[in-house]
Amino acid sequence: LWAGAGGKYSWVGICNCDTRVPNAGDREHEIYWWTGRDGSKILMKWNSLPKGTNKTIGGYAEARYPAEVVDFLDTSKVFISRYPYRIIGAFGKGWDDFKTITDEFVTVAKEKTNAERKVIVSNEIDFFKDFEAEYGSVIPSQSCSFGNEWELYCASMSEVSARVKRAVEKLRSAEALAVFVNLKDKDFMNGREKARDLAWMNLGIFWEHDWGMAGCPSDKIIKRIEWQKRITVEIEDYVNILYDDASKSLGSMIEKNAKNERFFVFNPLSWNRTDIADIDYSGSFPVHVIDVSTNKEVPSQIVQVDGKQKLRILAENIPSVGYKVFEIRSGKGESFLPTVSVKNNIIENKYYKITLSERGAITSLIDKTKGDKEIVRIIGGRAINDLGSSSGSLEIENSGCVSVTIKAEAPEPLKHTTRITLVRDSRRIDICNEITQNFGDIYTWAYGFNLNSPDVWHEEVGAVIRAKLLKDGGHYSHRNARYDWLTLGHFVDMSGKNIGVTLSSTDCNFMQIGNSDAKNLDTNIPQIKVLAGSRSIGGKGRYGIPYQGGDSYFLQRFALQIHDIYNETKAMKFALEHQNPLVTGIVKGGNDYPEKEFSLLKINNSNVLLWALKPADDGIINEGVVARVWNMDKNDSEFALVISPDNIISAKRMTHIETPIEDISVNNGALKALIKKHQMLTFAVKVISNN
Repeated sequence: LWAGAGGKYSWVGICNCDTRVPNAGDREHEIYWWTGRDGSKILMKWNSLPKGTNKTIGGYAEARYPAEVVDFLDTSKVFISRYPYRIIGAFGKGWDDFKTITDEFVTVAKEKTNAERKVIVSNEIDFFKDFEAEYGSVIPSQSCSFGNEWELYCASMSEVSARVKRAVEKLRSAEALAVFVNLKDKDFMNGREKARDLAWMNLGIFWEHDWGMAGCPSDKIIKRIEWQKRITVEIEDYVNILYDDASKSLGSMIEKNAKNERFFVFNPLSWNRTDIADIDYSGSFPVHVIDVSTNKEVPSQIVQVDGKQKLRILAENIPSVGYKVFEIRSGKGESFLPTVSVKNNIIENKYYKITLSERGAITSLIDKTKGDKEIVRIIGGRAINDLGSSSGSLEIENSGCVSVTIKAEAPEPLKHTTRITLVRDSRRIDICNEITQNFGDIYTWAYGFNLNSPDVWHEEVGAVIRAKLLKDGGHYSHRNARYDWLTLGHFVDMSGKNIGVTLSSTDCNFMQIGNSDAKNLDTNIPQIKVLAGSRSIGGKGRYGIPYQGGDSYFLQRFALQIHDIYNETKAMKFALEHQNPLVTGIVKGGNDYPEKEFSLLKINNSNVLLWALKPADDGIINEGVVARVWNMDKNDSEFALVISPDNIISAKRMTHIETPIEDISVNNGALKALIKKHQMLTFAVKVISNN
């Protein structure tokens, strides 16, 4: 992601004052090529702390005392033995001061320059360019993760952080819908620039490193809480308004040649999919629903979701980045036999038989397709989706020919409600948890799987990596790393021999593998503990926002799917389908899009996934449509991207922040390109309409 956004150079200076990383100031490499799984790289300067203080080399204020650091770097045998290169950079003076204005660098540079050395006041980039030219071919490369440290503090406001995660995911649908509308209405995005740029900036500062609020008085902590919540609302407002406006506008652009109420079902993902789709419904009964493209009835039922009545259908074969139209007709339709049954605390379909405890934990999960294989293993007294022991109660909340939901309510260890849903002809197990009380300690949802020699893969930021040390074939550094809480992006997958489970997480950001702690990565115990929230996991546990910023409601959703051999593409597709529900909207009638169904974009390589489709920041007229794709495969590959019925007339490769890099050839209206293994690429394409 960093290199793809145009980044070339980076330096890190640490505090070394609130850390659980062993030997945080003793680095294996002082400067190196930080290399991604796709082969992209950034020149990284990350010096050790030979003097142990963060106010000199290796700290975050390396040039706090510029005259002293020049002499140290030029004469210290310890430093020279670690850093044998004679082009040296020392950056940062301000430390924790609110504002720093100084001409000391210029004065010291003049005083310290002599016949043996030149001291330069650097803009940082000139250092890296000079160093790369001289030593770029001889320095080491490193491709690994060091885990999380202060990043973990955002779990001290777990629901607020989850809201940001949800907004980013919802943006995928909002922007894809906006492309549909903006291609026909060139003014649709006008006037949204201020809110868009504010949301973009807020996403950058939301995880600002000082979540810990170290030593701050209570009034400052209150202000911090208010600030985090305010910028979260600003992010959500942009996404929600764009989503609502675009879905309403699309409904006014689709042809309608019928009197009955119609609605579209929209798929923002780049492959055909079948899933549930809900539309608000307050009309009369009975009704049935017709797929307009096939003129056949689809399974439907009435459900209650968040206190609202909705009409739920099984929407089959919704096209890639496209929609189908459905019609609501009065009267009773044909009878679809239910394929999901529930009796007492057991919910069952043709794939699974699930036993649910009164506290909401899955205490038995039988995979019928694998010889009635039991998937649950009780570890530390906890099963699957297990917050901890408690009494509770169960009830059937929704039941019909499309889906069945069983609800559990429990008072301990935190008051919570759990809903388990099985969908007609689907291998996905949907899990919705709501914690409804405030808390301050560490709580986790445990997932114990009946797997031997577990192999764990998970999505980090911009990469899917293996939760093992480098020496064991994984992607985690053997030193200077922290292993207790790993990043949980869209999914984590735990597999054994020819069987595994993908766990999708919509709201939570971190997890623990087995009994891992800060110094040890446990790869033997087949348990994943997803972090519900905590104040005390960052650094030495002294800081963090107390008591979740006062929140008393936490929405934490997951999904499970059992599979054969682990496949990265399938795992990501599963998670994306879970976290990007089909979008519905009322069809009001228009002349821009077909009456029955339509697919805007297709990619001919199943391992290359559309990651984003959006109007270009500089406008759809000037730059066109931006498409970001991610190759989930371990091999370099070619792919073609087609936008239909419009033809692509020109294409550019862009950085992820939409800076042009190079022109890309277009053949017969299609963008064709080579993408490296595990690489993410961004393109801007211009189209010309056939109509």
